[in-house]
Amino acid sequence: MGWLAAGADYEVTLERGKVIARNSQGRLLKSLPKALREADVVVGLRQLSEWLKRHEVSCRREVEQWMVRSLPVPTTVISEVWADEAWRTSLRDLVVVPVDDAGRWDTDRAGLLRDADPEKGLGVVDLDGESGRLTAAQVVLPHPVLLPDLADLREFAADLGVRQETLQLFREVWARPESEDERRREVARYAGGRFKELRHVQARATSAGYRVQGGAASVRVWEDATPVVASVWIGEGDPLYETETGPLYFTDPVGETVALTAVGPVAWSEGMRMAAALYAGRVVDEDGGQA
Repeated sequence: MGWLAAGADYEVTLERGKVIARNSQGRLLKSLPKALREADVVVGLRQLSEWLKRHEVSCRREVEQWMVRSLPVPTTVISEVWADEAWRTSLRDLVVVPVDDAGRWDTDRAGLLRDADPEKGLGVVDLDGESGRLTAAQVVLPHPVLLPDLADLREFAADLGVRQETLQLFREVWARPESEDERRREVARYAGGRFKELRHVQARATSAGYRVQGGAASVRVWEDATPVVASVWIGEGDPLYETETGPLYFTDPVGETVALTAVGPVAWSEGMRMAAALYAGRVVDEDGGQA
């Protein structure tokens, strides 16, 4: 952004979220002069910076929800928000897949999103490294567990030096076991993670964006537009008490148990991802085992 007058002797602007100043000769100052710190223009820039940070977080969370839900998104929506740098940064280089009128995915035309134009459609780089346009009315930003050639896509993205602001291709995924016995073993894999204080695992859960309520950490996932809640018991009571994590389990939004055989691949992967993330913060001894 441009420079704004701050009194007769200084100008200020925002640079990477920080208010900086220069004097009347145009020399950048190492820090804000004391006389400017509470000036209206400086306060306004700080408030703008805080709003921009909140906006960036909001855009990233919204795009992540599109990806986790894997529901069709109108290309016009993507084109309209593309001019906003926060939206563009959150969307750039995500894998997009065109969807036909019957809701079928055309994964053969998948590509990395590089541009969006209301008239021309979405600009992508396909898996052959060729630039092209998607003009379908809708696309999906698939959850990585739903991508049939995830390993190849990861290798392709790495070769291009792709860095996704919204974690998609390199998001941790857990494939859903075929047999029910294997699933029962898997949901217990991250149980028994010991924490010296309940508040430690609570803080770990909330900082990762998970909900903590009633002694459990949980994440709501939409599987084919149907909500499923994945939860892990982390303990309740005095936050200074010692606690252990329990096995992963799944319920519907009203709390009824969902059988493991009925859990879809996205809910399974996101639930296991949460359980693993919580377990990783457990107390361990020097040999790598639990203390």
